[in-house]
Amino acid sequence: MGEKLLLTGDEAVARGAWEAGLEFASAYPGTPSTEILENLALYKPDVYAEWAPNEKVALESAIGASLAGVRALAAMKHVGVNVAADPLFTFSYTGVTGGMVLVSADDPGLHSSQNEQDNRNYAQAAKVLMLEPADSAECLAFTKLAFGLSERFDTPVLLRMTTRVCHSKSLVETGERVTVPAVPYEKKIQKYVMTPANARVRRAFLVDRYKDELAFAEKEALEAGINRIEWGTPAEGSERVGVVSAGVAYQYAKEVFGEEASYLKLGITWPMPVETVRDFASKVDKLYVVEEVDPYMEDRIKAAGIDCIGKAVIPEWDELNTDIVRKSVTGEAAATLTSELAPVPRPPALCAGCPHRGLFYALSKRKDIIITGDIGCYTLGSAPPLSAMHTTFCMGGSISTGHGASKALAKSGSDLKIVAVIGDSTFFHTGVNSLMNVTYNSSKIVAVILDNRITAMTGQQENPGTGYTLQGDVAPEIDIPKLVEAIGIKKENIWTVNPLKLDETNAAIDAALAADGPAVVVTKWPCVLKKLTGEDVDRYKALGTKCYVDQELCKNCKICTKTGCVAIYNSDHVEINEEMCTGCTLCAQTCPFDAIKER
Repeated sequence: MGEKLLLTGDEAVARGAWEAGLEFASAYPGTPSTEILENLALYKPDVYAEWAPNEKVALESAIGASLAGVRALAAMKHVGVNVAADPLFTFSYTGVTGGMVLVSADDPGLHSSQNEQDNRNYAQAAKVLMLEPADSAECLAFTKLAFGLSERFDTPVLLRMTTRVCHSKSLVETGERVTVPAVPYEKKIQKYVMTPANARVRRAFLVDRYKDELAFAEKEALEAGINRIEWGTPAEGSERVGVVSAGVAYQYAKEVFGEEASYLKLGITWPMPVETVRDFASKVDKLYVVEEVDPYMEDRIKAAGIDCIGKAVIPEWDELNTDIVRKSVTGEAAATLTSELAPVPRPPALCAGCPHRGLFYALSKRKDIIITGDIGCYTLGSAPPLSAMHTTFCMGGSISTGHGASKALAKSGSDLKIVAVIGDSTFFHTGVNSLMNVTYNSSKIVAVILDNRITAMTGQQENPGTGYTLQGDVAPEIDIPKLVEAIGIKKENIWTVNPLKLDETNAAIDAALAADGPAVVVTKWPCVLKKLTGEDVDRYKALGTKCYVDQELCKNCKICTKTGCVAIYNSDHVEINEEMCTGCTLCAQTCPFDAIKER
């Protein structure tokens, strides 16, 4: 018997991968998947774990490790699979050497994402076997299972999770690590070189592989409890209700329908075991399909001619919970408590002392620009009172969309200028190619690269610009100004500034907007939450003061509040919460009456 631990789903995946003999793991941080690699890094030296510049590189690196004969894993949030889709689809054709698992952490409810795509659809599109755990115990067990299935069926396996499964804790029983000998490398050109002639042969292989996987999903998976049926005990004479579900939606369904209903709980959802569903449906009077977001299972069940009730009552967007499922099925709303007290609104905001605030404050004063934005905590620069970001689509998109907008504006004769704002980690992710396009095709934009010395939004992860790896090894530190110069930005069109110094920041923006050709401004100051390294301490003078308002000088003009600093509050007069203040002095630089002092 192993040790019983209370783990999150992410922690359990890491544990399961380690127990399965994992040797190599790569990822790009993205909520809710980030903690998988952070926990795998703790299994050093058994497991080599790394942060990659983006998800495509992470998956390709894991593919390389698999082809070299060891078990490998790549993890990413749902939108990261879009970035990694190119190698994923072809890797499905080639198959594996060492077992390979791709973890997709979906985000129903958009807790920390720009869309709500359902990545179960990738399994069918790429034709890869898919497992869906419903709790931490299954996260551990299914991860171990996934490596075996990958090697058995010669396929990458998609482990599809959701935010609630990733971050909720439940009991798991741990086991010991197994040693899986590396498979000696063997040159197999027909299998791994996907020229059209070879790919045609491998495409036919997918058809036979699917038949084998489907047979497993229908029979062995049911016998092994990966898919399982739980027969209910309906009251005598009452309608027999059956529920098909998977993942965390199964937990909600169990609470709502209770012990009287019967459940077909699926662990493998591609291939979809429709004959198992058909047999189950034949033994109940009414069949519900409870699933989050898309009618993925429902569509396949109905396509097989099986009558069921799904999105006709269950919402097809947003995260589900027990109350939503209950109201959708029964019409009954959960009892709630009411209070005369209203909660204080707390919209997301840049932290007090955030180095990005100075840049966005400077940009907010310019009315002749379009500010194209990107993915990161700096996206909060779009919120009032700053309102200094006008678009956000995807990682690296700020520079690309800025380029296209610049060309269109020039063609239409507009005087508007483009400022593209992108974080350091996002720039390494996909912004480099975008800036290359700007220089190659000669658009006149200003790219502002926010170098806060860390990947901040997902929890302070290292990146190619920090000088350290995921597992703490010293690494080369990418020099952003030299990189953008190598891409083609003229040296005289590159500025590096401390964004907490408004005069310096404004001067750089003015010069960049006036430059002949594309320009880059690098704002360089550590994230206020970053645990400073020795190098950081040497480079960046600590902010040791606090700011306060001299009420005798203050005219209550509230200009300082336009910075959006959460340490500044006002009722009858403006004050600064010194417990929150970091001493960045940005507010003092905006005050026309010198009423904000340091101490």
